[in-house]
Amino acid sequence: MNLNHPEATQQALSILRSGNPFQWYVITMLAFVVYIYFNEIQNKNWKGIAAGLSLYMVHWFVEIINALIQHFTGHALWTVPTGTAFLILIGVGVELSLMFSVSGLIFSKILPEDPKAKILGINNRLFIAIANAAFYSIFEIFLVKTPCFVWVYPWWGALPVFITVYVPFWVVSLYCYDWQPKVQKAVIGSLFAINAGMLVVFAGILKWI
Repeated sequence: MNLNHPEATQQALSILRSGNPFQWYVITMLAFVVYIYFNEIQNKNWKGIAAGLSLYMVHWFVEIINALIQHFTGHALWTVPTGTAFLILIGVGVELSLMFSVSGLIFSKILPEDPKAKILGINNRLFIAIANAAFYSIFEIFLVKTPCFVWVYPWWGALPVFITVYVPFWVVSLYCYDWQPKVQKAVIGSLFAINAGMLVVFAGILKWI
């Protein structure tokens, strides 16, 4: 199999959770994220917060799975070998992670008030979720043309990332917006517990990711 820039894996592993590339702008980005959520808490926009946190939990889940794929097969599906101030896992730098932490909240702002309303004959939540997933997947085509983002496996690309990554991101996020608070808390809490458990075991104890 002809791999695309397989050297990117070792490049990424060499900076994984290293403080050497750190830049101060990360602190500013983190402050903006905290401000955004505190502002939504002040406004009691619990539905928007649920949309944001649910997407972020799915984001962490798929990033952990991607890192495990690297451990077991030698390469991740997507890899960040450079260009980040702090590489959290092999496929995600702190900048991307902070962006995803607010993406669901941001896009919840454009949701029609009626969850059953349709756009082009499709439920608006599903339509916007698919549209967002398509946009993010297409944008990755640009990213892989830069040194900062690599699809090592030739069979991985915009279509599989659309189906397996971004559709789950956005479907969970935008449907979570309308769920009852009890369901929102259960979904977000369960995903948090799963992610935390995997990080403790696979990163903290076994050092696999």
